[in-house]
Amino acid sequence: MIDRAFLLEEAAKMGITLTAEQAVLFDRYAALLVSWNEKINLTAITEPAQICDKHFVDSLLLWQAVELPAGAAAIDVGCGAGFPSIPCAIVRGDVEWTLLDSLQKRIHFLETVCAELSLPAAAVHARAEDAGKDAAYREQYDLATARAVANLRDLSEYCLPFVKVGGMFAALKGYEVEEELTEAARAIETMGGAFEGVEKFTLPDGSRRAIVKIRKVSPTPPAYPRTAAKMKKKPLV
Repeated sequence: MIDRAFLLEEAAKMGITLTAEQAVLFDRYAALLVSWNEKINLTAITEPAQICDKHFVDSLLLWQAVELPAGAAAIDVGCGAGFPSIPCAIVRGDVEWTLLDSLQKRIHFLETVCAELSLPAAAVHARAEDAGKDAAYREQYDLATARAVANLRDLSEYCLPFVKVGGMFAALKGYEVEEELTEAARAIETMGGAFEGVEKFTLPDGSRRAIVKIRKVSPTPPAYPRTAAKMKKKPLV
């Protein structure tokens, strides 16, 4: 499906070392992604080289921006086809992932991928605003992440309730993220977060990525997260 040597080279350009065994798993993942994409809408990117750069290497930038200890728990909120969580799980099998998505069809895809690749991950069918108030998930994670889900203000309300005090929310965003950061300042503080920094990257294909890092410094108040309708009606600005 993909050119494994090309993937290894593109990852190496970003300082990411992959093994031949991991490249095999990425190849299987790509094949499943393209196959399932014919049945359900998972991605607009199906060309092998673009899958390598725009999905796989892009997702792995998370490990360039965030350090997690062995045995850490992480959650990918609104994970869609599994980015960034599944590539990150392929590279680091010591991190336990929860893959959260609101669409059952995508959950079936994620379960298939995790089973076939023997990944340390569990797919959960739920809305973020519901799971974020469930004691089984609330403030249980060392890391919460999301890619291309919503604006940073709303993402902070969705994601920070999952993070333990001392843990981190890392949002994979477009390169020009400063305006979003300003708009999200109140939401971040309200959710118990503190802005820690932005890591910026340029991928080998010229794509650009920013990873916003927010530290959880105090518990999220019980009233949050709210529903999407309430967020829209009364945004935290």
